[in-house]
Order: sequence, then structure tokens, then C-alpha cells
Amino acid sequence: MREDEKSGRREDEGEGLARRDVVRLLAAAPLAAFALTIEDVERAARGAGAALQGVAQRGRGAQFRPKFFTADEWKTVRVLSDIVIPRDARSGSATDAGVPEFMDYIMIAYPEIGTSVRAGLRWLDGESRRSFSKAFVQGTPREQTALLDRIAYPKRAAAAMKPGVEFFSRFRDLTASGFWSSKIGVADLQYVGNRPQAVWNGCPPAALRKLGVSYEA
Repeated sequence: MREDEKSGRREDEGEGLARRDVVRLLAAAPLAAFALTIEDVERAARGAGAALQGVAQRGRGAQFRPKFFTADEWKTVRVLSDIVIPRDARSGSATDAGVPEFMDYIMIAYPEIGTSVRAGLRWLDGESRRSFSKAFVQGTPREQTALLDRIAYPKRAAAAMKPGVEFFSRFRDLTASGFWSSKIGVADLQYVGNRPQAVWNGCPPAALRKLGVSYEA
């Protein structure tokens, strides 16, 4: 999980490709490992949005109460999702976007996913205790990063890390899908569709050239 502090690039994710862009690409496809479709993701996003709206309506001091995650799991999910997509100058973090709430909805709606994620969270805590004698959320940022470095890059990971590799890959997929189906995530994409436009000048020339097409007959 090492990043170049100046460029924000991760060393294994492709030259010139920012970390947030890499995770965004993960969200572009359905969660095949979980057999989820785009419709499932959209349904979960609506459910999470409604839950967060309910919290807001309850007033100051109200908090979301997860229906699936335990208190300790909830802390880990929030910390881990913000490591995957932290707040930056461009937009909010995964927790700002309601990703943990999105995940809680998914866990309830699809119990087999809940079983898999819960096992992965246990693995993460177990590995953290073996390495640092403390649960993952109790570790320092350096310790958390050191542990995630072991499972973030499948091609480099040791065979013994396979359960962690599979869990973290799926957790990133869930985080990406939750973030980019949220209001904050859509704004982060700079999506400008579904808006009335007084004038339409056609597709930008640069995009036409990239596609190898033109308006000429």
C-alpha cells in the first residue's frame, strides 16, 4: 500500500495511474466474485442512502447502528475502507460517502457475502495480533500499511497470505462499488449526465480522434 507522497501513485498500479483512479476502475465491473450485478449495487446504494438520511433526520448526535457488523467489526470496516479511499483535495473518503453503511446493507441482503467478509475481518485481526500483538484498528498507520502491503499485491504475496489477499481484493471491490455509487463518488467522477443543456456541440474532437470516428459521411 505504499504511495509516492508527492504523486499519490502506488508503485504496482501502473505508471501515471493514481490510486483513486485504480480503485475507480474496480468499480466499473460488477462484483463477479460475489455474484453481484450493477442492479444489486444500485439497490444497496439506495438502501445505504436511506439509512444515512434516517440518521440525519434523528438529529444531532444520532449514529448509524449496523445491523450486521459487530461493534469491533464496524470499527475495522470504517478504518479499512478509509485506507482504500481516503479523503483528499478532490472529495471525501469512503466513510464520508457512506461506504460502511452500503456494506452493512450488502451483508444483510446477501448472507454468503457476509460470511466471507466476516471471516476476512477475523483473518485481518488475527494476522495483526500475530505481527504486532494488537487488533488491526489498534495498530499505528505504519503497522496497518505494513500488514496491508503483504496482501494488496496478489502477484507478490506469499502463499500463506492467500486468505488475506482474497479478502482484501473483495473488500476493495466493495469499497469501490459503494463509493462510486454514492453522491460523493458520482461527483468525484465529475459525471455531468442527466443535466439539461441549452447547446450541444457534439462529441469533443479529441474524443472522436481517440475512438477513430468522425461526423463526416
